[in-house]
Amino acid sequence: MTTTLERSVNAPADGGAKTTRRQNAEKGFTASKQLTDDLQKVLVDLIELHLQGKQAHWNVVGKNFRDLHLQLDEIIDAAREFSDVVAERLRALHAVPDGRSDTVAATTTLPEYPNGEILTTDTVDLITQRLEATVGTIREVHDSVDEADPTSADILHGIIEKLEQYAWMVSAENRTPAKRR
Repeated sequence: MTTTLERSVNAPADGGAKTTRRQNAEKGFTASKQLTDDLQKVLVDLIELHLQGKQAHWNVVGKNFRDLHLQLDEIIDAAREFSDVVAERLRALHAVPDGRSDTVAATTTLPEYPNGEILTTDTVDLITQRLEATVGTIREVHDSVDEADPTSADILHGIIEKLEQYAWMVSAENRTPAKRR
């Protein structure tokens, strides 16, 4: 005979994911809805940055191809690692990250990446814009995250630092020196 508790554990009424008796058994801080939503925004932009970086990596052509191709690999690896850190932080706070492709496509703040071969100079500008947009999302939610959970805010600080460094390095490919006075 199945008890009410077993039914609710094994077959949630809302059709959501199956839970176990041990889910959220740990004690500790639990993310608020706002904190969860803020970290989810960061997560989807990092996933999208990774995906768009791969699109750029596969389709970049032109002068300095190899250097940019390799630099995109660094950005892609970092974005993938950062998305994993944010998703695991959400889980540590008893929240459920959503990195499904339909969720990412529907909620990312990054503009769509163009299809086809893209010149290196255009790729530099496109990737710089996406790095800056991702940083913009993180900065947008930062104060709210910091108020709710300084530990999560510390994670965001490290991500901002690295993505801004990548934006500077990538954008330097198209810059000309400033005139000296």
